[in-house]
Amino acid sequence: MDSIIRDITTKQLIAGRDHFKVGDGVKVHAKVREGDKERVQIFSGIVIAKKHSGISASFTVRRVVAGEGVERVFPLHSPSIAKIDVERESVPMRAKLYYIRKRIGKEAMKVREKGR
Repeated sequence: MDSIIRDITTKQLIAGRDHFKVGDGVKVHAKVREGDKERVQIFSGIVIAKKHSGISASFTVRRVVAGEGVERVFPLHSPSIAKIDVERESVPMRAKLYYIRKRIGKEAMKVREKGR
């Protein structure tokens, strides 16, 4: 039974989506459906977590808007994601960056960047 599920889900995986890591600044181009129309909405922020593997893989992106922290969880292999752009690379010290939630102001978006 497990091999049947694995065969079905491997066909649904989207290649090339796993090119970022925790701590990177990304722009996620998500398709949003409003009535009959469909548009692309960009959500940019820092990846604070990546979870699971295979078809159930997901990642959490955090940004600060008007002084309020906003987090959004995206399924990695979802067809509703048009593309994922990496704005800046970082050198993460941990697997999950949940400690960023406690930071305020400019400190909330600071992660040690690559090359510094």
